[in-house]
Amino acid sequence: MKTGVLLINLGTPDSPKTADVRKYLSQFLNDPRVIDINPVGRFALVNGIIVPFRSSKSAKLYQHIWTKEGSPLLIYSLRMKDLLQKALGDTYVVELGMRYQQPSIETALNALRLAQVENIVIIPLYPQYASSSTGSSVEEALRIIGKWEVTPSIRVVSKFYDNPDFIAACVDVAEKYKTPTQGNAAAGKGWDKYDYIIFSYHGLPERHIRKGAAHYGANSCTLGTCCDTITDKNQYCYRANCFATTRQLVKALNIPEGKYETTFQSRLDDKWIKPYSDKTIVAKAKAGMKRILVFSPAFVADCLETIYEIGTEYNELFKEHGGESVELVASLNDNKLWIEALRKMVVGK
Repeated sequence: MKTGVLLINLGTPDSPKTADVRKYLSQFLNDPRVIDINPVGRFALVNGIIVPFRSSKSAKLYQHIWTKEGSPLLIYSLRMKDLLQKALGDTYVVELGMRYQQPSIETALNALRLAQVENIVIIPLYPQYASSSTGSSVEEALRIIGKWEVTPSIRVVSKFYDNPDFIAACVDVAEKYKTPTQGNAAAGKGWDKYDYIIFSYHGLPERHIRKGAAHYGANSCTLGTCCDTITDKNQYCYRANCFATTRQLVKALNIPEGKYETTFQSRLDDKWIKPYSDKTIVAKAKAGMKRILVFSPAFVADCLETIYEIGTEYNELFKEHGGESVELVASLNDNKLWIEALRKMVVGK
């Protein structure tokens, strides 16, 4: 009997054409875990305002990152699937499903069902847990499996930001950005060419964090120092997971205190979790800093939010206010240590 593996990523439009971007945004933003407001209000907001006015603008952004092979997010996700299949061998069947658009989670799960797998390991490719990403992906997978006549054994890897192999893979990617000088073991050595290092994570509305905290009891979240350590009450808090990811990477990369910061990007208004990546970029430029390095540890595959938002928009923003360059650390993509980390997650070792 074989074990099925379902890798889930967020998704991407089928093409950078406005019609395909509109379809993607409509499915994405109508998800009640993404925009968690009254259903009537969500329908009106998404379908009457956001999608009609945002589709053409987003399409132009996707055109900047689109390659001959297609969407970078899909390309790298498919490579992960193929490399993981090779690493696991013939007793496993690995499939990729996107939460929004193609290849769909349902298509991937049907392939596993036809392969008559004995059990399924579900790995949403989001290191830090969030209801709008991990929660939504797992909910969709279980909804589909729930319609089957035979329900196999299921194991879900709901977060892996604290997985040592994930951290090791991130460190492996980051090494090439260090200055190749002797004595890098000393505090700060190897990072001298950068004035500052930012760990930028995708933002979320503050209410998402508070709703998740309410699972463990009222008033357990202050959106402040409660995220400085991981406890039983915030182990599934996205903000706490992000700060913990930064702490682990800073320690592993030997980055000195005072030279880095955790921030959040892609915000829509001032009620999203702080501090904001774009405002931090501007502040550092105004303070006279010239070179900034940005990590994006919430993404395992490069996409619009890394390639364009950080690599292009933030670089331009930094220069506008006196800085010289913002350099983006590549996502894990098809890194060998990352594929090995995934293999270990699957086999449970």
